[in-house]
Amino acid sequence: MSGHVMVFAPTPLLTVTVDQPSGQPEIHLHPGGQGVWQARMIVSLGGEVVLCTALGGEIGQVLEPLLVSEGVDLKVVVRESGCGGYVHDRREGSRQEIVAVPGQPLGRHELDELYNLALGEGLRAPVSVLSGPNDPMLVPADLYRRFAADLGANGGRVVVDLSGDHLAAVLASGVFFLKVSHEELIRDGRAADEDEEQLTRALYDLHAAGAENVVVSRADQPALALVDGEVFEVEMPRLEAADPRGAGDSMTAGVATVLAAGGDIRTAIRTGAAAGALNVTRHGLGTGRLDSIAGLVDRVRLVPAGGRPQERTTPDELADRAAGR
Repeated sequence: MSGHVMVFAPTPLLTVTVDQPSGQPEIHLHPGGQGVWQARMIVSLGGEVVLCTALGGEIGQVLEPLLVSEGVDLKVVVRESGCGGYVHDRREGSRQEIVAVPGQPLGRHELDELYNLALGEGLRAPVSVLSGPNDPMLVPADLYRRFAADLGANGGRVVVDLSGDHLAAVLASGVFFLKVSHEELIRDGRAADEDEEQLTRALYDLHAAGAENVVVSRADQPALALVDGEVFEVEMPRLEAADPRGAGDSMTAGVATVLAAGGDIRTAIRTGAAAGALNVTRHGLGTGRLDSIAGLVDRVRLVPAGGRPQERTTPDELADRAAGR
């Protein structure tokens, strides 16, 4: 695959993991955070990434060469305050958090510089991924609303995996693709519970609010997708998980990569599902082999909800469903 994706990653993290796969303990340093994990998977899928971020403090000095080593075209705004990070210990087989530091909120001038930098790069890319901050307090939600509006108005396709106020903000401007988990929908009050009828209604609500295509992940259950007015279950082979984290970010990255290469949305969702499924079989977020992911795509199916074909739904009918009419 080839394609140019701009990834907006305002608050990257330094991840320190203590592991012991054999007799001696090991310490691993990596860049992390949602945008970094998404960018890593896009590169794994053969896509080209421009990663726009802000770095500062001692952690920022360590992060910069690590980010360059990821194979991305790194664009940086230097910030006065420091970046965040965490230390995890998984020597006992499970991940134990030792310490986590979110970092400081970006200042007004830093936000202006980062917005201008990322907007310029996004206007040159067919697809932009707006990744969320590692803590909602670090970047105001309205910045995402402006981003989605400016990119969309100039022909860009905006891909997001957001929740809370940041999701509401981008919906106000409209996005081409939204991925959200069922837990996030429940937490945000967009679904009462994990019942499929509730989640299906939430799909229509999100579409009516501004998301052209929507995928709701459901942990170990098939994801639900609303594409072209039809609701599908995303069915795929079950794989044993080594680390269940990171599937959603890998799915979002797979969708963005295919779209940037000129692929259609259904192929993009199937590729994203394959990337997410394969990622959980590995230790390392946003990682995966291109050949393995490509082999898995053929096993992913979009099955009409209820197992039967559905008629194409008009925009007016979507609005009626969202309103409960």
